Amino acid sequence: MSEGGAARGPITGECHEAQVELVEHAVYCTGYPTMQRCFTLTIVRHWALRKKLFTISYQQSAAMSTLLINQSKYAWLKELGLSEDNDGVYNGNWGGKGEATMAEYEETVQKSRDAWKVWADIPAPKRGEIVRQIGDALRKKIKVLGSLVSLEMGKIYVEGVGEVQEYVDVCDYAVGLSRMIGGPVLPSERPGHALIEMWNPVGLVGIITAFNFPVAVYGWNNAIALICGNVCLWKGAPTTPLTSVAVTKIVAEVLEQNNLPGAICSMTCGGADIGTAMSKDERVDLVSFTGSTHVGKMVAMLVQERFGRNLLELGGNNAIIVFEDADLNLVVPSAVFASVGTAGQRCTTTRRLMLHGSIHDVVVERVAKAYKQVRIGDPWDPSTMYGPLHTKQAVDQYLAAIEQAKQQGGTVVCGGKVMDRPGNYVEPTIITGLAHDAPIVHTETFVPILYVLKFQTEEEAFAWNNEVKQGLSSSIFTKDMGRVFRWLGPKGSDCGIVNVNIPTSGAEIGGAFGGEKHTGGGRESGSDSWKQYMRRSTCTINYSKDLPLAQGIKFE
Repeated sequence: MSEGGAARGPITGECHEAQVELVEHAVYCTGYPTMQRCFTLTIVRHWALRKKLFTISYQQSAAMSTLLINQSKYAWLKELGLSEDNDGVYNGNWGGKGEATMAEYEETVQKSRDAWKVWADIPAPKRGEIVRQIGDALRKKIKVLGSLVSLEMGKIYVEGVGEVQEYVDVCDYAVGLSRMIGGPVLPSERPGHALIEMWNPVGLVGIITAFNFPVAVYGWNNAIALICGNVCLWKGAPTTPLTSVAVTKIVAEVLEQNNLPGAICSMTCGGADIGTAMSKDERVDLVSFTGSTHVGKMVAMLVQERFGRNLLELGGNNAIIVFEDADLNLVVPSAVFASVGTAGQRCTTTRRLMLHGSIHDVVVERVAKAYKQVRIGDPWDPSTMYGPLHTKQAVDQYLAAIEQAKQQGGTVVCGGKVMDRPGNYVEPTIITGLAHDAPIVHTETFVPILYVLKFQTEEEAFAWNNEVKQGLSSSIFTKDMGRVFRWLGPKGSDCGIVNVNIPTSGAEIGGAFGGEKHTGGGRESGSDSWKQYMRRSTCTINYSKDLPLAQGIKFE
């Protein structure tokens, strides 16, 4: 890619780009162990306007030889419709010659609104049929798309494929839902009257997703929003742009085959400026944002200023609580999976492990032993269980959190170091000895650090679970059924996900996914989450010749 058609020059990997290129260079984004390469977006206009995070200069001939897509090992990228240069804006047509401009954003929103006029007239079951076809199209590309997720984000291959499977599963779920959404017929107190609830689409749903699940989170929103009669405008994470492009190409092909406007599922790559525009834009009827609590708060305030709707999926400081009667054969693998999976970069990652005093030492010993058996390596190796962090900044956050934990009284019993190998690899870490209310324990750090806390009573454990600002996921391990129902009840966990004898991560798509407090309150995927994407009207119909008033009021 080049500026104004000139020869390829400096490449910048920053957060405000809209055209993408496959480039091989020193590890930055995914931190792959052996490849030492990253997918980088290049910007082709107005260099002076951008904040450069890193720059690599090279000659055009050298650049061509280092493009991943031109190497036989990565020829599969072409199966996803990717090429050497990839446009980063789609609104029925592909475009975007660099950082998405406000003019390009404006055009995309207008085309999306026009597309809604077509989409909203299609019966819901017919919309479900289109979503079914999207799911089938994803199935055909599940392995190559999963490989791209792994390469660009850094998660292990099986998790990359599993993430695409989530989108497929939600499509299947949405197909059935397209024949079931609707409101009740309610009994009216007035003779000759019917009282019904009508649900209609909100219109245009803006979807802003994060790097850690660059396919699944869009899928949760997209499939459900579509069957509800909405159109979608997607802004993916700036560090996983090729995944956004590849997914959009798959969806766009289905729409094209059905002679439907491509702008039903629009996409624009970009940074904070595009996200801010979506949040402020009254034409975007619902903004679904997944990301940090800090940014989510800003999005919420911008949307609320215009009395718009938002759906927030933000941070989590999730706890597993292990009581003295727990089955430790369930506890140990659950704690390891939930704290180490995706290298600690899930919003549902277990960050606090609360152990009853009587079993504290034995559980710490067993979990630490299991940590040392976790196979760390190339995410594409089928035997690998743990890959790199997404960025160098995450490595810095990891080191800073460990230092703070030590200063606040913690002891590192496992891990604690950056690994001496190419890429953003850190050791999965266990820290004991901290107070339950230590500042670092109450801070969500998006890295694989597990804080182990010792408790004595049920009341104490439940209170510690609820004292953090976030309220996403939680789990207890016990055989006491009375305790189980206290945990599920009003004085138990205050989280949106409340588990028993399973990890905090790995939610199924059939339930509503989301959390309380600083997690944002939004719900996506299953159960009645579809209601977030629709507006409700209460309708009273008089089919009699009389005009009785409610509450027996006489006005004669």
